[in-house]
Amino acid sequence: MRVLLATNNAGKLREAREILPEVEWLSLADLPPLPAAIEDGTSFEENARKKALHYGPLVGLPTVGEDSGLCVDALGGRPGVLSARYGGDVLDGERCRLLLAELEGVPEEQRAASFRCCAALVVAGEVRAISHGEVRGRILLEPAGSHGFGYDPVFLYPPLGRSFAALTLAEKNAVSHRRRALQGLLPHLRKP
Repeated sequence: MRVLLATNNAGKLREAREILPEVEWLSLADLPPLPAAIEDGTSFEENARKKALHYGPLVGLPTVGEDSGLCVDALGGRPGVLSARYGGDVLDGERCRLLLAELEGVPEEQRAASFRCCAALVVAGEVRAISHGEVRGRILLEPAGSHGFGYDPVFLYPPLGRSFAALTLAEKNAVSHRRRALQGLLPHLRKP
């Protein structure tokens, strides 16, 4: 089954392909240029729905809109839905540095955070399913690890005692917020 993952993020596509290998995932990078969806929602679910409903009818394929981000308790849940735009048009490493600077002086035990993900499946122009995933952790004092993308180097996953960037792709995908959200869609993807 071919499904569009409505993203240009190569890291998200790589993870989706490992999480649900039975799906033939395409991304926006595999298609001719399309008008961009406007991600102005105030929640991950709202943005996921917007992406799926925007791109699904344009490509005529089942489409998964996914929105995810890092929510830091000490920052009132920020960067949240603005995770990818936090700090403006900067690279992931700079976003991590900005986050760590904002948390300077906050003790390690008060750096609780979660990665959250919402995935919306649209088939034939209608939302067929919504699925959420969350994983709790803590923000490190400095980046650790060289795998992953985004905020992975500063997000400690306590059960394994390492940052998401210090885990292999298989280790991360076994526990991640994105896995939980995408797996929740699987029964709906199998329906005709």
